[in-house]
Amino acid sequence: MSESEWSVAEPQKLVFDDPVTTLHVRIVNGTVNVVGTDEGSARLEVSDLEGPPLRVSQEHGVLSVVYDDLPWKGFLKWFDRKDFRRSAVVTLAVPTGTRVEVGVVGAAAVVSGMAGRTEVKGVTGDTTLVGVTGPVRTSTVSGSVEAQAVTGDLRFQSVSGDLTVVEGSGSFVKADTVSGSMIVDLDPAGPTDVALSSVSGEIAIRIPHPADTEVEANTASGAVSNAFDGLRVSGQWGAHKITGRLGAGSGKLRATTVSGSIALLRRPPGEDEPLDDPSDTEPHDAPQDRPADKKVL
Repeated sequence: MSESEWSVAEPQKLVFDDPVTTLHVRIVNGTVNVVGTDEGSARLEVSDLEGPPLRVSQEHGVLSVVYDDLPWKGFLKWFDRKDFRRSAVVTLAVPTGTRVEVGVVGAAAVVSGMAGRTEVKGVTGDTTLVGVTGPVRTSTVSGSVEAQAVTGDLRFQSVSGDLTVVEGSGSFVKADTVSGSMIVDLDPAGPTDVALSSVSGEIAIRIPHPADTEVEANTASGAVSNAFDGLRVSGQWGAHKITGRLGAGSGKLRATTVSGSIALLRRPPGEDEPLDDPSDTEPHDAPQDRPADKKVL
């Protein structure tokens, strides 16, 4: 298929009849909403746009909605740029199996209902993941990440951004941050491998009771809290550790922080209420149809 390209300088809607297997989005300020759909056509709605136009292109299954001067490689190094006087509100509905790459500077990103691989890079904008079943990788400088009902493997890396996992049922969670806090609420269907690491951020983990995991949590100078009788808390001065096996120990839970506190909380069986009200992060409606035609530009 030959390349199709559009320059979007004002709000409008487009529909792409050619197959989409990969999505690239890079914007500054505003909001990006990516919604998985079972429909064959991908759809784009730009509902608000200030500053330079967005370049929209489709080639060999790759749909791109980007600013050309915002490259994906080295994306997180652009946090010190002060001359980005632009903003866009973009909503995309793409097939659920699409591979998604989203980069935001000062913008919020919401990704929901995706089964393909998802990667989000954010500088100062916050990211929300809802009902994502494919593997997820998120990297931020100071933006926070909230993952609700995510069943795919989750990787998180940040300098000062916070991580909140609500009803996490995936088999793998790995998170690293310097000063951000982590609140991880686990409701797995089977054994999980969880590894959380922070320098000064607080870590709180809520796991089901009864649980089935091997636990090793330690802090060099922070406080510890443990809600499980089957675990041992050791250390009185300075370093503290929580170790032991819950159930058969099929899963692994590791948490490490230098000066932050660590809390292991008990999740009652059958509980389906999230830690926080997710009402303000419901998936946005998919944009309505309008054929993608160069004549509209």
